[in-house]
Amino acid sequence: MKALGYSTQRVWLHWLSAAIIVWTLISGFYVATVDVSPRINQWVSFLNVSLTTVFIPFFVWRLCVFVAHARHTGVRTFNPMERLALLVHTLIYLVISLVLVTGVLMMDRPINVFGLVEIVQPLSNRELVSRFFTIHMWACVVLSLLVVLHVGAVIVHELCGHRVLRRMSLCSRVRGEQRQ
Repeated sequence: MKALGYSTQRVWLHWLSAAIIVWTLISGFYVATVDVSPRINQWVSFLNVSLTTVFIPFFVWRLCVFVAHARHTGVRTFNPMERLALLVHTLIYLVISLVLVTGVLMMDRPINVFGLVEIVQPLSNRELVSRFFTIHMWACVVLSLLVVLHVGAVIVHELCGHRVLRRMSLCSRVRGEQRQ
């Protein structure tokens, strides 16, 4: 597989996305499956709604960067494994989009963003809100599986000597920017 460079912008957007997505998936599944106090459930819900609402414009930015990069990459010259990687990354972006859209549409109350801004809930039809909640839940399951697949692929690449983590490292970029 070709060693593609990652811009500093892409690296920062990747790790921001990873942190928010992993946190919201783990904490969301935790409060959904473990008997936690209503206070903890409410706090996690408030934090996750706030984080993901603020994350939406960053994700749109990241999606635009991904599409622009994919358009300038010679996809026709990719070998089958590179095409598979592109397919999986595209699936990840599509599923994240589905999770974010259904997350907004499933809201049964106004969207409170860190107590600073309140956005009117887009739908009031309880049946429709319930359907979007179900779609959201299953999309989160699919996203979790894709994240596990993604992390597994990174591990395999590292074991095979393809230094993906080094190329996606924030530390080397911060050190490099300080020297300049």
